Amino acid sequence: MQVPQDGEDLAGQPWYHGLLSRQKAEALLQQDGDFLVRASGSRGGRPVISCRWRGSALHFEVFRVALRPRPGRPTALFQLEDEQFPSMPALVHSYVTGRRPLSQATGAVVSRPVTWQGPLRRSFSEDTLMDGPARTEPLRARKWSNSQPADLAHMGRSREDPAGIEAFAMPVSALPRTGSDPLLLKAPAPLGTIANSLRASDGQLQAKAPAKPPRTPSFELPDASERPPTYCELVPRVPRVQGTSLSQSCPEAPWWEAEEDEEEENRCFTRPQAEISFCPPDTSSCLLGPQNRPLEPQVLHTLRGLFLEHHPGSTALHLLLVDCQATGLLGVTKDQRGNMGVSSGLELLTLPHGRRLRLELLERHETLALAGALAVLGCSGPLEERAAALRGLVELALALRPGAAGDLPGLAAVMGALLMPQVSRLEHTWRQLRRSHTEAALAFEQELKPLMRALDEGAGPCDPGEVALPHVAPMVRLLEGEEVAGPLDESCERLLRTLHGARHMARDAPKFRKVAAQRLRGFRPNPELREALTTGFLRRLLWGSRGAGAPRAERFGKFQRVLGVLSQRLEPDS
Repeated sequence: MQVPQDGEDLAGQPWYHGLLSRQKAEALLQQDGDFLVRASGSRGGRPVISCRWRGSALHFEVFRVALRPRPGRPTALFQLEDEQFPSMPALVHSYVTGRRPLSQATGAVVSRPVTWQGPLRRSFSEDTLMDGPARTEPLRARKWSNSQPADLAHMGRSREDPAGIEAFAMPVSALPRTGSDPLLLKAPAPLGTIANSLRASDGQLQAKAPAKPPRTPSFELPDASERPPTYCELVPRVPRVQGTSLSQSCPEAPWWEAEEDEEEENRCFTRPQAEISFCPPDTSSCLLGPQNRPLEPQVLHTLRGLFLEHHPGSTALHLLLVDCQATGLLGVTKDQRGNMGVSSGLELLTLPHGRRLRLELLERHETLALAGALAVLGCSGPLEERAAALRGLVELALALRPGAAGDLPGLAAVMGALLMPQVSRLEHTWRQLRRSHTEAALAFEQELKPLMRALDEGAGPCDPGEVALPHVAPMVRLLEGEEVAGPLDESCERLLRTLHGARHMARDAPKFRKVAAQRLRGFRPNPELREALTTGFLRRLLWGSRGAGAPRAERFGKFQRVLGVLSQRLEPDS
C-alpha cells in the first residue's frame, strides 16, 4: 500500500492519469516523445512513466525509496536510474526540461506530455487507498479552511451556502480528493498505533506486520468517546459493507506477509519424515511454451524488455522473494515443517537430510550466474550495449547488498556472473564501463569485490537486520564435501568460520524470517518477472525443455563452453 507523502500530490499535474492499464496508456501515446505518468494496478499503484520512443511503447517503473522521518527532508525519494528526486513532479521536470534519457539502455527521451482530459484525478498514493468498497457513511461536519484539499468540492460557494454543507452527506467514493486529504470520520486513535498501521511502499520502515493486512484499506477512526477529537491520528481498518463478510470484502495478504505461528516458531526438533524441496512445481509458463528450445530469441527479447522496465531495486526485491521461497525461509507450510522436523530451510541446510535442498541451492546459484553472464555475452550489438549490461548487473548487485535488499545468495549469483572468466576477459567492454559509467565501475572494484571476498571467507556481514537472507553457498559446498582451497592454516580458519556461521545462521533463522518479511511488506511482484527468476524457468531457458533433465555436470559443462564461444566472438584473442 502506498501512503501519501509530502510532495507526492499529483492530482494537479496535467501528465498524471491516475490508475491506468498498460494497454490504455499505449493507445494514448501517438508520437515519439509522448509520455504520461500512471499508477500501475499490477504493481500496487506504483508510479510508471509510459512513453513512445522509436515507434515502440516503453514503460519505466519509478523506484520509491522510503526515508525515516526527519525534520527538513522529504519522507521519500524517487529515482529511475541514478539521480534521486524529492517528488515525482521534480523527477519529471528534470528529465523533460533537460531532455535526458529515461534509461541509458533505451535512450528514450520524453518531451510532450499527454494531458489528462477527464475529471480531477487522485494521486498514485490515493488510488491504492480508495479501491475498497464505497461507503455511504456521511462525513462529519468540519470547519472551513481554504487550505484543505477537501474544499475543492465547495469552490464557487459561500460559506453560508446550505448546499455546500449538504455536500458532506454524499458517499465518500464520489468525492474527488487529492492524496493529501485522508478520510476523517469519527474519533481519534492512539498515537502508538500509527507506526504499526501506516507503512511505506516497500516495507523498510515497518517493525512488525499485521496478521492479514488488507491490500486496499480505507481510513476509519475507531470509537473513542472519552477523549477529545483530533485530526492527525489515522488507523487503517478493513472497509465493511453491510451484508458482506470480511473474507469477501478484502483479499487475503500474500503468503510472504503472513505472520509465523508462535507455536510453530518455537517448536523443537522432531524426527524428520522425508527430504523436502521448496522448488515450486512445474506449471504452465506465461513466457515459455510447453516444449521450448534453448535460448529462444523471442523469449530473450521479451526478458530484456521486462528487465529494462524495472529499476534494479525492484528487481532485487523480486529476486529476494524467489530466493526466500527457494531457501525455505518464507512460505513454508505446516506439512513441510512436520516432514523436515524443523521450521526453516536455514536449519534444514545444516542437517543430514537437507542434502536435496543443498543441491537445489547450488544449482540455483550456478544457473543464476550463467544467466547473468549470458545477459552480457548475448549482446552482439555495439560496445556501449555490453557496457550498459555490465552496469545493470553492478546496479543490481548494489541493490542486493547488505543494508539494501540484503539478499546475499542473489548477490553471490550476480557477482559470480561478473567475475566469470568469459565476462572478466572482455577488456574493451570493461574499459568502456569505466569510461561511460565510472560510478558503477568504482563501486564494483572498491565495494562489491571486497565484500564478496569477505562473504566467501566467512568474514562478511551476516547479522539479521542488514541481511535478510544469509550467504549459504560456502556452508553448502563444505557440507557437500568440497575442500576449502588455500594454505592449510588459512583453510582451517576459513573452515571454522564457515561452521561457526552455519550454527548462528540456523539459530537466527526466525530473525532472518522477520527481516525478510519486513523487506517484502507491501511488495506486489510482477508475475512475469517473478517467474523469470525461478530456477525451473532459467533451467528451461538455458537448456530447453529436453536438455533441462540432463545430468547437472553435463549441462553446466556444455553451457560454459557456449559462453566461451560467445566471449571469443565478441573480443577475439589477439
